[in-house]
Amino acid sequence: MADRYSLRIVTNNPHSRATNSRYTELNSQDLEEEGPLDDVPLIMSEDGMDSENESLTRKGKKRGTLCGCLSNIYDSCTSCCQSCKRVVFKEKELKPRDVWLGRHGPEEESYPANKIRNQKYNIITFLPLVLYNQFRLFLNLYFLIMAISQFIPSLRIGYLYTYWAPLAFVIFVTMVREALDDFRRFCRDREVNGQEFMKLTRAGIVKVPSSDIQVSDLIVVEKDQRVPADMVFLRTTEKNGSCFIRTDQLDGETDWKLRLAVGSCQRLARDEDLLDLNAFVYAEKPQKDIHSFIGTFNMPSAEGSTARDTLSIENTIWANTVVASGRALGVVIYTGRETRAVMNTSYPHSKIGLLDLEINTQTKVLFIGTIILGILMISLKGFDGPWYRYFFRYVLLFSSIIPLSLRVNLDMGKIVYSFLIQRDKEIPETVVRTTTIPEELGRISYLLTDKTGTLTQNEMVFKKLHLGTVSFGQDSSDELRAHLLTSYSQPTIPATTTPSRKPAVRRTVVTKVYESVKAIALCHNVTPTYEDGEINPEETEADQANESKVVYQASSPDEVALVSWTEDMGLALVKRNLNSMSLRTPTGNIHNYSILQIFPFTSETKRMGIIVREEETGQIVFIMKGADTVMSSIVQYNDWLEEECGNMAREGLRTLVVGKKVLTEDQYADFEHRYHQAKLTIVDRTAKVAAVVESLERDLELLCLTGVEDKLQQDVRPTLELLRNAGIKIWMLTGDKLETATCIAKSAKLVSRSQDIHIFKKVGNRSEAHLELNAFRRKSDCALIIMGESLDVCLKYYEHEFIELACQCPAVVVCRCSPTQKADIVELLKTHTGKRTCAIGDGGNDVSMIQAANAGVGLEGKEGRQASLAADFSLTQFRYVGRLLLVHGRNSYKRSGALSHFVMHRGLIISVMQAIFSSIFYFSSVALYQGVLTVGYVTAYTMFPVFLLVIDQDVTAETAMRYPELYKDLIKGRELSFKMFFLWVLISIFQGGIIMYGALYLFEGEFIHIVAISFTSLVITELLMVALTIRTWHWMMLVAEVFSMTAYVISLFVFDSYFDRNFIITGAFWWKVVVITLISCVPLYILKYLRRRFSPSTYSKLSD
Repeated sequence: MADRYSLRIVTNNPHSRATNSRYTELNSQDLEEEGPLDDVPLIMSEDGMDSENESLTRKGKKRGTLCGCLSNIYDSCTSCCQSCKRVVFKEKELKPRDVWLGRHGPEEESYPANKIRNQKYNIITFLPLVLYNQFRLFLNLYFLIMAISQFIPSLRIGYLYTYWAPLAFVIFVTMVREALDDFRRFCRDREVNGQEFMKLTRAGIVKVPSSDIQVSDLIVVEKDQRVPADMVFLRTTEKNGSCFIRTDQLDGETDWKLRLAVGSCQRLARDEDLLDLNAFVYAEKPQKDIHSFIGTFNMPSAEGSTARDTLSIENTIWANTVVASGRALGVVIYTGRETRAVMNTSYPHSKIGLLDLEINTQTKVLFIGTIILGILMISLKGFDGPWYRYFFRYVLLFSSIIPLSLRVNLDMGKIVYSFLIQRDKEIPETVVRTTTIPEELGRISYLLTDKTGTLTQNEMVFKKLHLGTVSFGQDSSDELRAHLLTSYSQPTIPATTTPSRKPAVRRTVVTKVYESVKAIALCHNVTPTYEDGEINPEETEADQANESKVVYQASSPDEVALVSWTEDMGLALVKRNLNSMSLRTPTGNIHNYSILQIFPFTSETKRMGIIVREEETGQIVFIMKGADTVMSSIVQYNDWLEEECGNMAREGLRTLVVGKKVLTEDQYADFEHRYHQAKLTIVDRTAKVAAVVESLERDLELLCLTGVEDKLQQDVRPTLELLRNAGIKIWMLTGDKLETATCIAKSAKLVSRSQDIHIFKKVGNRSEAHLELNAFRRKSDCALIIMGESLDVCLKYYEHEFIELACQCPAVVVCRCSPTQKADIVELLKTHTGKRTCAIGDGGNDVSMIQAANAGVGLEGKEGRQASLAADFSLTQFRYVGRLLLVHGRNSYKRSGALSHFVMHRGLIISVMQAIFSSIFYFSSVALYQGVLTVGYVTAYTMFPVFLLVIDQDVTAETAMRYPELYKDLIKGRELSFKMFFLWVLISIFQGGIIMYGALYLFEGEFIHIVAISFTSLVITELLMVALTIRTWHWMMLVAEVFSMTAYVISLFVFDSYFDRNFIITGAFWWKVVVITLISCVPLYILKYLRRRFSPSTYSKLSD
């Protein structure tokens, strides 16, 4: 119910205020009847509603007048562009349709291609979108303007290549990286779209790729095969006309769903007869709701009448589900972007990391500094003549304050980080699909994870059977088998007709085991199938069952686990139909039972029951199993059930209480009469039927308590504990049931033993939400579990308050969560907290969440690769996410932070020297260093040592994993804080001043000597500063330092026009360079030593 579950953010417009006021007026009557809400206030507006919630999502920051005007202009332009887009590219209106079987209808209509597309660009949009994304960053836009200005002769201060070559290189590297990333997505999409399926035609069965499937095609889907498009289920090989499908890739639910074939099609002798039918399917217009469908199956006759069969959700098979039993044949009604799966998926968009945004902000500060410096220089020079031209030339001279090489180094660094991630042998087969955001992995505050297939394997394992006086686990299976064999080996099966209310004698353990295992083997909805076909009644059933491998089919994996366990114990289910079932005993005999009534499990009753008659003895037994919360009041009084349920729940086991009641023929006849009469009533039929069943659910004999574990993925518990210790809060978003989600939260240790769990009650209106929020507010340090519908209500009325309370919880579990709602929750967390989020999942229902998060991680799922293809990072196992964040996220962020500051320092220091030079030499707007020196400074002389900071590390990978608390410092974002930024600015001013004034003070003779002394000191200072910045030396760093210094020394003798060779070889030159370099660097080395000695960082303590 995606539409119902979609989140609604209250907006502050007149219409909503009027609506809200009306709601308040109507609701106030209910509040007066119910009494005051609670004395703990929630934020309210004057009109009684939280109309200020929207402003609160911006953390209470109000826009200034100028910002408001600019925002309004931007909004107007955006609205205008969207209007033009709607006019030029008219979106096709979604309409209902008539789909004829195997052929096009009389009205030819075009439908979208059945293709999966995770690409961000196409051939037409690639260049404009990449350029837009690049030049919307202030740094690139600034240098584009600077480069264009060099075409004006009066503003030119150097060679064109000194501006255009770096800019072109940056854009080229970016375009190559984006093209490579998108090409990889294209290749993987092509692989999925090329998967072949069988299509029924008049020429027989032909194979067609998934991308060629069209509306009206008749597609055959084999068992365990993914459904390629939305279909109406027409026929199946199962004789009962139904099949099971797995929907965990669509809605996250672990239970299998039963689907029914269209009756008139299932009755046909052959599949090919469908092509001779003059029939069509009326299908509603495409929509997001995956839990409903309205349609009809129509067969017009020659007389003009039309036979119609009603179609509902039970007759559909949606794309991305998997056929779990038999072979299904259906007619395609929706393809491509009109399928339910795609409509619940957001389109991919380009992501910009927080580090890039922070650098963008700091470059704006540097730009302001450049403008101020230019104004200062022109003020001191005087506003004589064409001062505006001089001002612009000053801005160009100081343009190195904002280094374009910063983008080059960062973009190449991202490529290196991605390469290192993919080459890490500790996380094999990891794929980086988006190389622009590896630093985001080092800033994650919230990890939002799917449950089914991500934390769990969706494989149920029977763990424990408790009989009240004795408990059997996996280690005592042999003892339990012996008891069961003993009971069935006796000449007379232990009597069960003894009235359960007051047993005459205390039953033995053997009798308890017999009754409990038999009850578990009978109370279910499981059907056995065999690889060699169904059991032949002519043959001995036991022999045939032994020869064939049995496969159990059921809507719930819990029931399969229970029946598989009874088979392992020796009591096997060998046959099942609508009216009977057969069990094979440990001695090899077949016991037959008639099924008289079945009361299926529902989320409201939380229990299921069955009434069977044993054919051999004629005994009628009512067996029931269900959740302990409802069964505790149904079974007879006992003193152990509540305690043992608590013990199993703490172990993360899913518990079921089993009870029974023996019925006489008269008791059953009376019940059957009343039950039949209740089903015939028209008014309040459901309530009356439930009342009759409840009359039977009294005073049941308690047989046993079972514990089933949903098998977790490898190392899920230690990984979650690792992430918690790293300061990352974990939210589990699942489409599964409340009870299942609670059990997994406990078994996966998402909730620690010392923490309480607050299960948010189901709320349907504002007053209920108010009361429950106030009750939740009083809890401290407890995990929150809430259903999607209740979350929807809370966010409708108390968005800010709920998010604020939820973010304080150590863990949050949202169950019954639709795919769209998962993405909305991610957006809410990003908006309200301003923190970085990471989403991880393995199914198609997780794609929207993955694409909405700052960093999306997809797992290679068993049923499909949609999540993996759409994600930024693809892993094979959940346990690898710990190393991905704590090691690679840490290294990427720390390295990029150090690289950014150092490149800024490299540009600032030369700009400081330029400012001093211009101010001393009569404020001339002449460059201190010309052409080759400027380019060489940022390339051959310093580029390699500076860039190799991308392989530096402060701690080893083993230390980062052993001490996850180190990650908490990264979340604070100190690497690129303004404190660090201004510290590097001060260092640049200090060193630039020392070098320039030192060169001016010590030089003698020609101006070229100033250039030689200052530039040599500058290069050596930069190399020494790199050495000062490096935390862990690598042999490549040492080689780069030596290579850079050697290249510079050679250039001193090669570039005669810039350096005086005779002066270079004198001792005076070198001692002046050494003195200036020592004065500029030694103080910083001393400060670093003192800080490491008296105020060491956390990681340096561990390194020591």
